[in-house]
Amino acid sequence: MIKAIVFDFDGVILDSERIMYLVMQKMFHRYHVDLPLSIWSQAIGTQNGFNSLDYLEEHAQVKIDRAAFKSERDALFNKLVDEEEVLPGVKSILVQAKELGLKIGLATSSKGEWPRKHLKRFGLIDYFESIKSWDDVLKVKPDPALYTKSLDALGVGPKEAIAIEDSFNGSLAAKKAGMYCIVVPNAVTNQMPFGHVDGCFNSLKGISLEKLVKYFSPELRSKR
Repeated sequence: MIKAIVFDFDGVILDSERIMYLVMQKMFHRYHVDLPLSIWSQAIGTQNGFNSLDYLEEHAQVKIDRAAFKSERDALFNKLVDEEEVLPGVKSILVQAKELGLKIGLATSSKGEWPRKHLKRFGLIDYFESIKSWDDVLKVKPDPALYTKSLDALGVGPKEAIAIEDSFNGSLAAKKAGMYCIVVPNAVTNQMPFGHVDGCFNSLKGISLEKLVKYFSPELRSKR
């Protein structure tokens, strides 16, 4: 029976992935270099999937001041993302989870201070019993370590939890951990292959968590 849900952060709770892609596109265009989504998507949901500055230097055929580039990128990104609100349906899922008595965790490939900052800003951090991040593991997604640590912290088994993801790397990590996984693709992940997941939704808005729990709990379905 389902006893917990574990959220990804970027792209599921905060629309940060779209903003980062827009920022990177803008900065690449200064060097007259395109950044195709098919290339950039290798970096989504993980930390080492794609080295953007290696790619930029190769295609622009110039040496980039990497420290200055990253500083400007981060300043622009943070300015924009700090204006973003929580994605639709997230608060509803959290409220429903509490009402159903489910444990709630977070598993993100980002550094720990990043999700905590925004969860506090949204007034949501108290919903989470466990937050596992880049700081807690040797390998991030698609390695399953973030999810296995989340399961351990919540005291549940793989088939007692549902992961909510938006990317291929993230959903692969959840499935490697043995969990059920639903995905909510966004503008920069909706072209990814998700044939391995257990459900795909356009948004978390309007989702009945009770129905999801019953769907992934055979013992409950058999009583209907």
